Amino acid sequence: MAGRDFAHALRAALAGSGPAVFAGEGAAGLPTTVPQRVAVVVQSSGSTARPKRVALSGDALLASAAASESALGGPGQWLLALPQTYIAGIGVLVRSLAADTVPVVMDPTGFTAARFVAAAAQLDGTLRFTSLVPAQLARLLDAPEAHAALRRFDRVLVGGQATPVPLLERAAELGVQLTRTYGSSETAGGCVYDGVPIGATQLRLVEGQIEIAGPTLAEGYLLDPERTDAAFIDDETTRWFRTGDLGSIENGVLKVTGRLDDVIVSGGVKVSLGELERLLRSETPLTDAVVLPADDARWGQVPVVVSTVDMPLDALRSAASAALGAAAAPARLVVVASIPLLASAKPDRLALRAALGS
Repeated sequence: MAGRDFAHALRAALAGSGPAVFAGEGAAGLPTTVPQRVAVVVQSSGSTARPKRVALSGDALLASAAASESALGGPGQWLLALPQTYIAGIGVLVRSLAADTVPVVMDPTGFTAARFVAAAAQLDGTLRFTSLVPAQLARLLDAPEAHAALRRFDRVLVGGQATPVPLLERAAELGVQLTRTYGSSETAGGCVYDGVPIGATQLRLVEGQIEIAGPTLAEGYLLDPERTDAAFIDDETTRWFRTGDLGSIENGVLKVTGRLDDVIVSGGVKVSLGELERLLRSETPLTDAVVLPADDARWGQVPVVVSTVDMPLDALRSAASAALGAAAAPARLVVVASIPLLASAKPDRLALRAALGS
């Protein structure tokens, strides 16, 4: 469905005057009807597991838009730089529809600094916003001709995955008004800005796992009641979503530290691959590092690092060991020409694992 057609279909779905919209690749197996409350079905990227089809109500999407508008200081005009099949891209369209503003849509054939600059020049709203993933932000920071365009925005949301600290520091030095977002398709997109929940979002930790409650939660997973029951739980009068993320909350500010499913046991010691990946991206030249698990006859499992940047393995192991312990030292570094990406610009971990045979 083309961008303009998708926006019209989304408007009708939110108003309840049209059918639910499917945002994803491959519609095989979709039912002909869905529950009346469902306005949008978002297919997850499937970066580490089989894809999930998240069913979102119009109420959840509009609650997300209202919370974002309040956090950002009012309605504004948006530049859509993300695919409409991605929850953050859908969020931009919903916020625009809710504010009755017309978004500027980038050329959908690919993200480049030149296309971003051209699209940003078309914005004429009093408040100007956009939403990016870290890989897009990095590309714009690497392009001096895009710096002035970035500074034109009253707020640039960045999310979808952890943003390396050096990237945040570079953006701050250039005067970019950046806000880190945290959320997922199951929460109708970002519901935590710079570690603080927005709108009526609630956070709690259960055995270290981040759980989220609030009006932006999805109805569940389409045609997958078992997975829905595992992820969404009712606790007295409150419904919670188990994110699968590990974190801490200090003085009301959330810090995400890793994934439950990215913890390996190496030589009897638990290692968080996500924590190792964030360390390497922030503290070594490997700013695009992807850390994968690999079987090992001696240790059970070990971390393997993939990057487009090379560095001595001894130095890499030393940096990891000093910060996270000896078990976190990568067994090897695989240097590739490019990191395969999903449509959401997240690393395609399945493709990398298949290529490495891990």
